[in-house]
Amino acid sequence: MNNADEEKSWLLKAYAIRRFEERLLELFRAGKLSGTTHTCIGQEFSALALAAPLQPGDAVFSSHRCHGHYIARTGDMEGLMAEVMGKRSGTCAGLGGSQHLCRDGFFSSGVQGGIAPVAAGVAWAQKLKDAGEICVVILGDGTLGEGAVYEAFNIASKWELPLLFALENNLYAQSTPQSQTLAGSIAARAEAFAIPAHRGDTWDWRGLMSLAARVSGTVRRQRRPAFLQVDTYRLAPHSKGDDDRAASEIRAHEERDPLNIFLKSESAAQLASELQAVDACLEQAVRRASEDTFLSFQPPVESAPSRPRRRAVAGEGEIQTRAIHRALAAQLESEPRALFFGEDVEHPYGGAFKIAKDLSARFPGRVRNGPISEAGLVGVGTGLAIKGLRPVVEIMFGDFLTLAADQLLNHAAKFEFMYSRQVQVPLVLRTPMGGGRGYGATHSQCLEKHFAGIPGMDLYVLHGRARAFEFYRRLFRDVRRPALVIEHKLLYAFTGNEPLPAGLEQFETDEAAPMTLLRPAQGPADLTLVVFGAMSAPAEEAARRLLAEEEIIVEIILPLRVSPFDVGPVLESVERTRRVVVVEEGAAGFNLGCEVLAQLARHWKDERAFRARALSAAPCALPSSLALEKKVLPGTERIFTACVEVFSE
Repeated sequence: MNNADEEKSWLLKAYAIRRFEERLLELFRAGKLSGTTHTCIGQEFSALALAAPLQPGDAVFSSHRCHGHYIARTGDMEGLMAEVMGKRSGTCAGLGGSQHLCRDGFFSSGVQGGIAPVAAGVAWAQKLKDAGEICVVILGDGTLGEGAVYEAFNIASKWELPLLFALENNLYAQSTPQSQTLAGSIAARAEAFAIPAHRGDTWDWRGLMSLAARVSGTVRRQRRPAFLQVDTYRLAPHSKGDDDRAASEIRAHEERDPLNIFLKSESAAQLASELQAVDACLEQAVRRASEDTFLSFQPPVESAPSRPRRRAVAGEGEIQTRAIHRALAAQLESEPRALFFGEDVEHPYGGAFKIAKDLSARFPGRVRNGPISEAGLVGVGTGLAIKGLRPVVEIMFGDFLTLAADQLLNHAAKFEFMYSRQVQVPLVLRTPMGGGRGYGATHSQCLEKHFAGIPGMDLYVLHGRARAFEFYRRLFRDVRRPALVIEHKLLYAFTGNEPLPAGLEQFETDEAAPMTLLRPAQGPADLTLVVFGAMSAPAEEAARRLLAEEEIIVEIILPLRVSPFDVGPVLESVERTRRVVVVEEGAAGFNLGCEVLAQLARHWKDERAFRARALSAAPCALPSSLALEKKVLPGTERIFTACVEVFSE
């Protein structure tokens, strides 16, 4: 292809993107579309320049303003039109919509900046594969206010990842001018992380095409990140009709827009038939999408309570730290796709609780220290997972999970659904939580309730009778979607073989994530005690006292999988005892115990009511003083008193 043919090809592609976006706005005005759309009218040559150097196997990550990037990379106008219309032939079957696209290594998300760490994870996977592939993540200048972007800069630079950060600088963050939100230089942000910065613009689109090709080629050859700033201007509103910019400013940019200049030129007249062919293809896409049907979709419903079989079991006989360490070592030994990383996990430190101890020495390159970047590390894990690896990420203290909440809630847990099952995210995230050591308000919380109920994610909480090695062995083998595992600091020294309360025998439900049942060896129980996490130890002590002092026989149920929660074994027990106390360490208010009782009430069929109580920590932050902390957290005495009260009602 000579230069003239190549230029003609780019101009026709830019026209196709422009007309697609304009057609979307027409369809919205006609009431044919719902939701929202963010057009890139005026920025088309940026999308083309970034897509042109890409090869099969390369990945692209975009944000809410993604149509141009998608068309430039895939050429799939029909799939995109159907997706925006919500039809089943859409690229994500109508589940993702305008902002959430996925096809052949293209991903977009509507959460600003959050996609950058995920792109870093994909780039790490590409580096490990060593096939010369690269990843491009496209950001807007407004995204430079997001901390996740800088976490991704840092990780990509330190780990030398083949990742191109492309920054489309259109001078506005939605309606707010850059002068109000952006301090310093755009390029200096990347350069501060030792990432080479380059700059081009869409008005000199030929130069931009050449520059993007050179920068992408450097990333591919050197296997290191680069930054490309593309100065441009958005001619259309942020989203459909929301535009407060001065009309004179927009007109000035319309007059210098290279595509507008081309369409008024003699060259465009000479290409009239080709331009008409583009319009015909677009109308065909609109027609086919209009004639298509919606996905036959039934929203998931809550599963019916199970009635699993139970089996007698004993503890593993080793403390939880050793069991978890052994499980991690076995996974790294047997699964070549497994990676483990977190803060301070490498030898000789081995993590704050020494779970990782010698793993980095035994598995060099596959166990590594990350920066203090909870969002960044979880996002990297997500990117690795969607590329088929098996990442395990450690967060040093569970209190810090809040820093990674966006990566879990809006990215890892949503991708499989909103991308219509084109990807899976087999990510395991594990972290220690809980009080009892006097660590204070930011290192002692139990935050499980804040992560329970997230669709697309499993939440597990280890307890004192959990068989940690067996649990992790199964989880590593079977994980298909994000799994968050809470390990309590006080339980790290437990073996699960501690003496049982008198008269109780230990069973497990026959499930992949079993509930542990401590049931009376003889005779019926008087009360069901449902206990989460480290409350298992004081609950067992309360059970001893209840039998000795009050002749109350309890049955203790220790859930392992907290969300989604299967109330079946609890329901089966309460149907016999008609008395239940639920105990957890998290702060009072909208907590796990309330959910357990709500599910019991929802499925209760007996005309006779059951009596219930939910115990939790006081509704306040945890004091650092150990003596005061004990007043806030539930303990043996409160559990004992609550059980006596429920039994006596």
